[in-house]
Amino acid sequence: MAKSKSNTYVLTLKLETETYQEDIIDKRLEIARNISNSLTNIVLKRYKLMLESKEYTTIKKKLKPINKMLYSENTKLSKDNIKNRKELYKELNQVYLKHGLSQYSLYEDVKPMYKHFKDNVGSLEAQAIADRVWTKFDKLLFGKGEKVCFDRYNEYDTIENKWNKSGMKYSDGFILWQGLKIPVIIKNNDIYAQQAIQDRIKFCRIVRKLIRGKYKYCVQLMIEGIPPMKFDTNTGEIKHTIGLGSVGIDIGTKTIAYSSESEVKLLELCPEVDNIEHKKLILQRKLDRQRRSNNPDNYNEDGTIKRGIKLCWNKSNKYIKTQNELREIQRKQACIRKQSHEKLANTLLLLGDRILVETMQFQGLQKRAKKTTKDKNGKFNKKKRFGKSLANKAPAMLIEIINRKLKYNGLEILKINTQKVKASQYNHFTDEYNKKELKDRWNEDIEIQRDMYSAFLIMNVGNDLETIDKELCIETYDNFKMLHDKEINRLQELKNNGIKLISSMGI
Repeated sequence: MAKSKSNTYVLTLKLETETYQEDIIDKRLEIARNISNSLTNIVLKRYKLMLESKEYTTIKKKLKPINKMLYSENTKLSKDNIKNRKELYKELNQVYLKHGLSQYSLYEDVKPMYKHFKDNVGSLEAQAIADRVWTKFDKLLFGKGEKVCFDRYNEYDTIENKWNKSGMKYSDGFILWQGLKIPVIIKNNDIYAQQAIQDRIKFCRIVRKLIRGKYKYCVQLMIEGIPPMKFDTNTGEIKHTIGLGSVGIDIGTKTIAYSSESEVKLLELCPEVDNIEHKKLILQRKLDRQRRSNNPDNYNEDGTIKRGIKLCWNKSNKYIKTQNELREIQRKQACIRKQSHEKLANTLLLLGDRILVETMQFQGLQKRAKKTTKDKNGKFNKKKRFGKSLANKAPAMLIEIINRKLKYNGLEILKINTQKVKASQYNHFTDEYNKKELKDRWNEDIEIQRDMYSAFLIMNVGNDLETIDKELCIETYDNFKMLHDKEINRLQELKNNGIKLISSMGI
């Protein structure tokens, strides 16, 4: 079934489940997990056979030098190389098909499985499971993932259909699924939900969440169109409107700076998450102690885990209790982070409809440094980079949320060419580029905070998304400087009141 290109939004509603219904859902989720793992096993076997085939290795050898030239900074591919590359990838796709590595091959593989479990899992639910497996494997096949993992027991928490006309479906306030009829909770005062369910429902998804040590069940309705307008109950005004004008965003691993005609800010990304992080660390240390106490034979004398043999891990009741506590903390952290990003996205959209941001490769920043380097004093530099802060703050999620909200209005976020713009190096007064070290948080020559100045320059990037409009910078600088000084005073006041600021702010 071809994917619809129309706008889609998600409505999450609680399910009013009875105990026997929860047992049936848990059973079907476990069946779905087994189907998923069986498909994963089939695909991995085919993948290994393909890697050993001569035709695959021959094509990869031919592609290696061409791709090496492609990703080299100072090399451009000739027309012949571009043509050869296209032909080689066509041949490679044929090899994939020959070895049964395609989404439609998985549809054929899953047929006997769902026929065996036809009383619990329908054909469309089984195809959705196959889609999920293929998505994981697709990342491995095209170099976006390192490996494909099997789903662990009791950790397969979602199952969905592919359309809302057969199998699992929403109908008149109920979820109907293979003999189950589960009421959906829609409150009388929830005007947003009541308006949303009037639109066409594409398909639905049942989600199981562990909340405070107990499983809760909800349904996610994938609805065609754009979300209904939200109104302030006191004033009757529309919430979360989109303003007019340009907004430049300079986003980092922990902070965000933005500049617009009416507001310039330097903020910490979702600061509420750090309040939970300490509790999480305590529980992680407690888990490690309990794991070592329960499994002393699995560790070497130096405290490292034994390698080269299959280990059996014992879990005490106290360990499971601590594990559930940690899971609850992580759930809260994820909810707080998403809520904080949603609020910030609404604030940014209120400032303007032309949102500009640098293209950032956050995945590269997560990885440890490969090379061993030394500083000027001869000490080895740490190989750790920004993996932890990126996981906690999730700046990429904020960009995705902004883009999603813009698409509802027929717009999209504009990603500038970072290599050509070089916002962190440019000075619009001298029209020159000067490299700065990461520790330099201020442009000393003009006494402007670095991140806010970058946001200002990004705001004034032209429609080609490759050049900064110098004349526009000169025209809007006085207003920016006034708003910049106002923000610096605010941050300085926070610091004077004992509030700890992120060191990269330079305050």
